[in-house]
Amino acid sequence: MPGGARIRARMAAVQALYQWRMTGTELGALVLQFAQAGRLSALDREYFETLLRGVAYDADALEAIFDAHLSRPAAQLDPVEHAILLLATYELRDRVEIPFAAVINEATNLAKVFGATDGHRFVNGVLDATARDLRARETPAGD
Repeated sequence: MPGGARIRARMAAVQALYQWRMTGTELGALVLQFAQAGRLSALDREYFETLLRGVAYDADALEAIFDAHLSRPAAQLDPVEHAILLLATYELRDRVEIPFAAVINEATNLAKVFGATDGHRFVNGVLDATARDLRARETPAGD
């Protein structure tokens, strides 16, 4: 997998969140599956688990944050892009030590790797607007 330990943690978290949303697998079982498959050895495992649990335990509230910037109901989103938006919105809201531009860039890259053809553009647009809501002090007013 490309990138550093945090990037790989985000990549694995998107995959785990996708599986969680599609199958309803319990979080502990997901972590165990990923660990037994050797998918947690080259990443920041603590951050992976923080992302997974942070999103799963507050998915409805996270969805409500970016929902205002969607052109369709969240239920109609591509499941991968939905997982990416949940993860990035969690980081924008709860991981304020990470600059908003880095969160958006990482999420856009995740959408390029895992999402539909132009999904990265959609993810970028939704997160740009969401960042203005959550990180108004950091984001340029005219952008």
